[in-house]
Amino acid sequence: MALTHTVPRTMRSAVIFGPSELRVIEKPVPEPGPGEVLLRVEAASLCGTDLKIRAGSFFPSQPEPGTFTPGHEYAGTVVAVGPTVVEFVPGDRVVVEAHRGCMRCENCVRGRYTSCLNYGRADLGHRAMGMSVDGGFAEYVVNHVSTLYRLPDAVSFEEAVMITTAGTSMYAIDTMGGLVAGDTVAVIGPGPVGLTAVQLLKAMGAARVILTGTRASRLRLGSELGADVVVDAGETDPVAAVLEATGGLGVDAVLECSGANETVDQAIRMCKPAGRIVLVGYFHGPVTADLNRAVKTGLTLFTIRGEGNRAVGRAVTMAERGLLRTAPLITHRFPLDDIAEAFDTVEQRRDDAVKVVLGIAS
Repeated sequence: MALTHTVPRTMRSAVIFGPSELRVIEKPVPEPGPGEVLLRVEAASLCGTDLKIRAGSFFPSQPEPGTFTPGHEYAGTVVAVGPTVVEFVPGDRVVVEAHRGCMRCENCVRGRYTSCLNYGRADLGHRAMGMSVDGGFAEYVVNHVSTLYRLPDAVSFEEAVMITTAGTSMYAIDTMGGLVAGDTVAVIGPGPVGLTAVQLLKAMGAARVILTGTRASRLRLGSELGADVVVDAGETDPVAAVLEATGGLGVDAVLECSGANETVDQAIRMCKPAGRIVLVGYFHGPVTADLNRAVKTGLTLFTIRGEGNRAVGRAVTMAERGLLRTAPLITHRFPLDDIAEAFDTVEQRRDDAVKVVLGIAS
């Protein structure tokens, strides 16, 4: 249904002014260009990458302090469209994908647009929302139509922002081959990516999903969301537990979603010969792992960046069919004006925070 909406000239927007310094200020509302739409942001969520972005040193293409608005997981309502846009009309409810490749380099032409060779070159068409260009921690944001997915009525804006997170899980499953029916898969790290991965793996036919981590509350949630076995790595050697659960064989595949330095080696040791490992989480620095074992047992190691292969759109379908539940992962809510407290809640893991959501539209 078409929407009549008066777009203001200015908006409230969170801006990074320095390391760990984020303030809400007034900024001009951007205008959509060819192939772009203007969204009124209804909800946005924070992830661990946002903490690194706020620190200011994670992405070399990050814009200068004092101008840049982060936020790459958000959903909203189309309120205006630019020239040549025929895919959406004002009033459409959408969720976003963060990455838009240049669509001219070799990687983009091959479909690997989250590894665009022109990463950070907005002049050549690349944009990573909330990373290399302004993102969704604002009342309005401009997105290219290729990064938008229409939301079914059954999915709320709050639930939708977690679908962007689930797109990363879906892309990880795609990358390791996609076919998991009948496989036993270990997921390391019961954070938002790991918890959505558990659900997607079960929906796609995994015989058993083993979830390992160190936080009891998140492991309980993982069990509620479908994990067949949960292992508290703070209490039990996770490799030994996985081998015991698989009769000594190991799992067919591992999704490493924690970014903990010791877990790459754990993934190698809990995988059966000829198994697959996908590294999903960002690590804090160099890691030590027994790659000789990986070579000797014929393991295949993959990595991913973001939510490529248009995985967000397929995650929307999973949510619409009730195969992906994101609401149970939302533990904290803040208005945009309290974004600094929201960041601190994520960083300090206050009150067992899993996913922190900002309600933005007034």
